[in-house]
Amino acid sequence: MTPPLSAQDALTAVQQAWNAAARHWDAQALADAYTADALFFGGRPGHFVGQAAIRDYFASYEGEILSGQMRLTDQHILPLGANGFMAQGYVDFTFVLQGGMHTRSRVRSTLLLAPQGGAWKIRQHHFSAPPLAPPLGR
Repeated sequence: MTPPLSAQDALTAVQQAWNAAARHWDAQALADAYTADALFFGGRPGHFVGQAAIRDYFASYEGEILSGQMRLTDQHILPLGANGFMAQGYVDFTFVLQGGMHTRSRVRSTLLLAPQGGAWKIRQHHFSAPPLAPPLGR
């Protein structure tokens, strides 16, 4: 049974789980924040489908990223009934990289959260850089 949380509380719980896993860059724990059938566009080329592919994506950063943190901001929530909700806004990332380098970035975010295995998890995740100009082809 999924804990009865408000959408905002569920979003906060997912953010906390992701951050706990990223604190020491644990690819399996990061993947555990996603549903078994999750869809994922991340910072590397490719479309990752399913928890195993998402784990492999996060593992591809091992040795490069030592730790990370995401902060969800300006999130607008759209309820989707008992099957979950969508949240769209921004994510502020901070990372500590090999050699002690620190990075920061802000990306647009769309997350679809769904209950699975007694917890709220990410079912769809898409982050993208804000465009510098409208995509009008000129």
